[in-house]
Amino acid sequence: MLNLNVKNETSRLRAVVLGSAVNNGPTPTIAEAYDPKSLEHILAGTYPVEVAMINEMEALNQVFQKYDVKVFRPEMIENYNQIFSRDIGFVIDDVFVKANILPYRERELDAIQYIIDQITPEKVVRPPQEVHIEGGDVMLWNNHIFIGTYKGSDYKEYITARTNMEGVNYIKQLFPHKMVKEFDLVKSKIEARDNALHLDCCFQPVGKNKGIIYKSGFREEADYVFLVKLFGKENLFHITRDEMYAMNSNIFSIDDNIVVSEKNFIRLNNWLRENNFIVEEIPYAEIAKQEGLLRCSTLPLIRD
Repeated sequence: MLNLNVKNETSRLRAVVLGSAVNNGPTPTIAEAYDPKSLEHILAGTYPVEVAMINEMEALNQVFQKYDVKVFRPEMIENYNQIFSRDIGFVIDDVFVKANILPYRERELDAIQYIIDQITPEKVVRPPQEVHIEGGDVMLWNNHIFIGTYKGSDYKEYITARTNMEGVNYIKQLFPHKMVKEFDLVKSKIEARDNALHLDCCFQPVGKNKGIIYKSGFREEADYVFLVKLFGKENLFHITRDEMYAMNSNIFSIDDNIVVSEKNFIRLNNWLRENNFIVEEIPYAEIAKQEGLLRCSTLPLIRD
């Protein structure tokens, strides 16, 4: 059996689900695009090709092998995008939460059922239908659970709004001993530079007391101020609009002093090294064209 344990974003990683780009299917049509960045690349003819994405994901897999991390992969669905395993579920403490994802992505959960079968059944939960929540919006920080949401009255009109307040309240009820804090995120259906698809598109903790943040990703300045007070402004690396677009806040921690980052994130990677992090640089810019990066394509199961 798998003894799940995830309490934060940065403790030593022992087991993870890594998505897959194998048999990814053809370039989506304009109607099939479910985020503005993918749409941008579909229209420009620059949408990533399968072989490039397979190579990028294998580079990440090799880093996991280097650090002796147990890697699970989803069973293959023909002609289907299974890269972003973070969307379909997440672990809080020792509980696996199946996400209520976009309906046509339900098959992605079936593809990791063999992993879920290795978890004690009472530790696997599925929220009720009215609860919308995806793993990219759920961020653990020891006694805190940070959750990205969208509080606009036009929530239903935004395919980029993935976690509702019912999702926030569900996690509050499930983990009453935790401090659950929601963040109202900026959403756009047409401009990727103004769309925080998930919380990890505009914020992520690194190390024991630091974080990467994009101030304009928050609809309410009070939410940004909350994080500044919690972490300290001197401990936060502020990214620009273009760096947010490139997914600088979507790196991934293997330990509290080891991060995997995209090799083109020059300014961020230099800051990390200046703060005594080991930075494992890999290519991931093709996958980034789908408005997801390293955190999006991983689902941690066990950390120390």
